Amino acid sequence: MTTETATEANVDLVRRAFDAFNESDLDATLAFLTEDFAINIAGMPYQERGLEAWSRNFRTMHDAFPGIRADVHDIFGAGDKVTVRLTFSGKHTREFLGMAPTGREVEYTSIEIYRIEDGRLAEEWICSDTATLMRQLAGE
Repeated sequence: MTTETATEANVDLVRRAFDAFNESDLDATLAFLTEDFAINIAGMPYQERGLEAWSRNFRTMHDAFPGIRADVHDIFGAGDKVTVRLTFSGKHTREFLGMAPTGREVEYTSIEIYRIEDGRLAEEWICSDTATLMRQLAGE
């Protein structure tokens, strides 16, 4: 496989993973990840690893914001990495990080980098605009 073809395949892999996320399909989403998937989130004091940790984060978002969507605006790859700029949007109808449901529609941006290994997502680095998310939940 040429480098260009491999890069295109990696970009397509990330797109399909976000399609599964948008379908709220945890099992389909997990199929895109390696067993020891590494989670790096800006501001977190430690790295999380594994499918159970990722599942917990998935459930946190989908439980608090049923039907949450991730709309990809930009996506490109180089080597074994794919970078995505996207917007998450949804309605806060259940508890989120101890915050009671507000019924508010939210929308925030995230920049994410994924490392691909043997045709699966092996690691992510996420830098989301959580300050905007929290301001919207607070009604500011």
